[in-house]
Amino acid sequence: MSRYWFGVCIALLLSGCETTHEQMLNHGYPPAYADGFEDGCSSGHQAAGMMVGNFRKDVPRYLHEPPYETGWDDGFRQCQAMQNSEEQRQYHERFWDQRDRDWQQEKDRDAAKAYRHN
Repeated sequence: MSRYWFGVCIALLLSGCETTHEQMLNHGYPPAYADGFEDGCSSGHQAAGMMVGNFRKDVPRYLHEPPYETGWDDGFRQCQAMQNSEEQRQYHERFWDQRDRDWQQEKDRDAAKAYRHN
């Protein structure tokens, strides 16, 4: 999927109080695509380890309705990637930021010792 559509989908996910499904319909997406995206997104969150998402796929629609199939695939990939990205950000904050703070503190202590002896 092109970056344009990825950006459009992310904007839809982040805007207003409407559900993503309603937003997609209001932006002209076919109902089958919006249904597939919603199911795929829930499944993508679940696949990434998020406890709130449930695996949902209407297999007959997936096999016979190309807009549902495309929506499901897009929703799954995007929501799984967003969940994984959030987990990586949290890991980075916990581990690397603390490591950076520890290194900076050690560097400052060593600099203070070096300046005191002069």
